[in-house]
Amino acid sequence: MPKIDTFKRLKEQEREKRRTIILDAAEYLFASKPFTEVSMRRIAKEAGISPASIYTYFPDQEALFLESFLRGCKGLVKTLQETIEAHCETGDLMTAFTEAYVRYFTAHDTYFRMMAHFMLYAKLKPRSAVKLNRMIRSILDEMDRVFKALGMEKEVRFFSHTLFSSLNGILITFRRYPGRTEEKVLEHMLKLSRKLIGFMDREMEGRLQGKTTAR
Repeated sequence: MPKIDTFKRLKEQEREKRRTIILDAAEYLFASKPFTEVSMRRIAKEAGISPASIYTYFPDQEALFLESFLRGCKGLVKTLQETIEAHCETGDLMTAFTEAYVRYFTAHDTYFRMMAHFMLYAKLKPRSAVKLNRMIRSILDEMDRVFKALGMEKEVRFFSHTLFSSLNGILITFRRYPGRTEEKVLEHMLKLSRKLIGFMDREMEGRLQGKTTAR
């Protein structure tokens, strides 16, 4: 391999390592402070680089926040995919899937707060909005897989939207519920998610029975 190619590859590896250090520093700070209080200067200090240098890796605060969120959501999608593969033939696919979703965002609270922030408050630039929408669609795609595995053929995306918004509602409402331990909060959220599944099961059963009758 020519020396110039080796040098270029090493520079790219070094740049990626620095990006990872910056993202790790940002997530460390996000875990303990509101996003609005985490400045680029503070992230740069935590990462051990100069404030000016951080802008060579991320053009602005929005880009850094979003990249951090996307990194976390890749972990979520991987978890959901593994759950589908493990439970697609066991009869408890929906239960396992919704529990995996709730447990992931409970264990990775920073990522969930980021998602809520982007959806509720952020006015994203067009390029950032495209990236965010692409990631949300990848989560919805996994939900589509679940409903299709359960026999749904029509309005699959509508059911995925219902599940996505309902699970996020449970997390937003109870994730920081005062006066309860983490274990009790998680137990309650999982109980609510199972109740949600019951409602959706009845709706799906009605749709599937209607399809069978029509045939």
